[in-house]
Amino acid sequence: MVQSRRPIYFNDKTGTLQVDADLSVVYQFHRQLPHYARTPLVPLDDLAKKLGVKSVFIKDESNRLSLPAFKILGASWGSYRAIIAKTGISTDSPLEKVAQAAQQDNIVFFTASAGNHGRALAAMARILGIQARIYVPRTVNKEAIRLILSEGAKVTVSKKDYDGAMIEAWDEASRTQGGLFVQDTAFEGYEDIPRWIVEGYSTLLSETEEQLREQHLRANLVVTPVGVGSLAHAVVRHCKSGDRQCAVMSAEPDTAACLYQSLVAGKSSTVGTTKTTMEGMNCGTLSSTVFDDLRQGMDASATISDYESHQALQYLSTKSVNSGPCGGAALAALWHLADSAARPAWLNQDAVVVVLSTEGVREYETPLDVSSDDPVELTQILTTINSSNPDLSEAAGAGETEIANYISAWLQYRGMESHWIEAQPGRPSIVGVLRGSGSGKSLMINGHIDTVSLSTHTSGDPLSGQLRYGRIYGRGCLDMKAGIAAAMAAMARVIVSGSTQGGDVILAAVSDEENLSKGTEAVLEAGWRADAALITEPTSQHLVTSHKGFVWFEIDVLGQAAHGSLPEEGVDAILLAGHLQTALLEYAKTMPSDPRLGQVSLHGGRIVGGEEPSSYPAICTVTIEFRTVPTQTPESITADLGDLLSNIASRVSQFRYNAPRVIFSRPPSGLADDSTFVQFFISSVSKTLGHALSPVGRAFWCDAGLLSQVGIPSIVYGPKGEGIHAKEEWV
Repeated sequence: MVQSRRPIYFNDKTGTLQVDADLSVVYQFHRQLPHYARTPLVPLDDLAKKLGVKSVFIKDESNRLSLPAFKILGASWGSYRAIIAKTGISTDSPLEKVAQAAQQDNIVFFTASAGNHGRALAAMARILGIQARIYVPRTVNKEAIRLILSEGAKVTVSKKDYDGAMIEAWDEASRTQGGLFVQDTAFEGYEDIPRWIVEGYSTLLSETEEQLREQHLRANLVVTPVGVGSLAHAVVRHCKSGDRQCAVMSAEPDTAACLYQSLVAGKSSTVGTTKTTMEGMNCGTLSSTVFDDLRQGMDASATISDYESHQALQYLSTKSVNSGPCGGAALAALWHLADSAARPAWLNQDAVVVVLSTEGVREYETPLDVSSDDPVELTQILTTINSSNPDLSEAAGAGETEIANYISAWLQYRGMESHWIEAQPGRPSIVGVLRGSGSGKSLMINGHIDTVSLSTHTSGDPLSGQLRYGRIYGRGCLDMKAGIAAAMAAMARVIVSGSTQGGDVILAAVSDEENLSKGTEAVLEAGWRADAALITEPTSQHLVTSHKGFVWFEIDVLGQAAHGSLPEEGVDAILLAGHLQTALLEYAKTMPSDPRLGQVSLHGGRIVGGEEPSSYPAICTVTIEFRTVPTQTPESITADLGDLLSNIASRVSQFRYNAPRVIFSRPPSGLADDSTFVQFFISSVSKTLGHALSPVGRAFWCDAGLLSQVGIPSIVYGPKGEGIHAKEEWV
């Protein structure tokens, strides 16, 4: 089966770059650092044979100057030059003199990092005998933080992403006496140090060229990972200068593709980022000084998934290359290129390919595969992710962050838009968009990604996602991860078909539907709309075009507090509330009815009153739920209750009350059978199933009510199964 995925971007406008700096002095500087040695260039002969090229080598940076990443090359040269510039000492000062100057001026390094750059700068601070303070984004794992701390640095965990952490580090450096911000990202007013860091990385390229020359070879293609673009900048400056003219290909996470998107847009562009195992590459904005050269020097740009990087690491381990996720990225991109239908001229049978593996082994969670377009496999994968709602029960719920990360990564693997909407911290929703030509109407497919508690699923592993005899088992598989999976698979099928639909298809994978539906509310508040909506809740493939709403009221019946021995002073609010309850039972018989949904219902949900048995209660609060039909509103019911209470008070002398108050409500949803959307849906589905569906109504409530309320005609249609909220759920 052909899979949908974001294509490789090929740049046909590359050319020569002019490099004026003498980078041989950088190579000489690094040789004076403790433990300097060239890193290995490891041949991958089996891969070269598979690709149909002459040679493939991996430049293994897993042990660079006793650190597990190449970053020390840029951090050391950049900080060396920065201290010289700040203290005014000679530009050819030896390292010892630079250290003395830094100590005398009480210099403190500041930077933001997702791991390796921060650790490298901390190591350089230790060599120089000064302090380093490293800011890390909120997504960085504990092991990366521990390793930075092991170099003697102080670590601050930001509540923001990489770009936000960088601003915090910059601000703190500017407020600290002796503060020196050493970052590999350039921005307006901050360009010298990032340029020196790029120069520092040139040693890696000089070594590689030297090692190939010893084998009488020259590189035809270098594949490099990209974060903010500093290493890639060093690569294109090396490969496109002089007479080299070696092709360069970039690798980025699908979820942090700032270079790829910038090349497509023709200008430097910022992208939103989410969690990735390739933490050092989790950057949303390119360094301000790199894009022009990258556009001129980058022949191809690919994005890859965390799972593809993981597969690359497994392969490299068989070659005794102990690499981390960022290190596997470039190899994964090369595999992507090998599978591409396009075969560029520079990847011919005589080509020598160099892949940069930029970091050593580190801990990370084994990622889930985002390549599947199959709805069954997707349902199984989504079911294995704990997304239990944290607000529903005493059992700790995991929330929606992990499943939102997966869906966002799945969308971006295919080049679809992914928007992260998190109105409530820790409770994200994802909006994915498959853009149409603009000639047709838009469709929103809405489904919730939260589930009820795992503790209520008592039969087997609630997160198994196991497939047995045509059924998938696990909490949420039916309610409603199968519906989400079907929506995702349908969107992927459009991409695979190669056709472009007229209107946009919008996936709203929302949080919190099992509780207060804050996810769909947040999506609507963010401005997302469509011409129609399909909610893929489990309806056993019944076409639900209407459902009831609900309104919760509280009514206070008022008494007079007094000791139980003083009936002449006390008024019993609890007993007086019996008049209200009796009146509500009679009122229920008169409530309106809907041809499809039946009669409106009400019930008492809660009653609270009194302090202790020996006292007359001063207040009794009755909570009532109404299950409503489209002809009703909270205002109309409030008016009815007001009349009911007034009537009781006219008959019962001691009956007093506070006006009824709405504490929560959700609107009903209803579409006429002759609605254009309903008729189109029936026609379309009948072509697949071989028979026409008949519209029905249901008493349950779902997010169709919120969509209908803002003018989006909505249908509820989803899979068959059993065990919603019960001990064994299957779809």
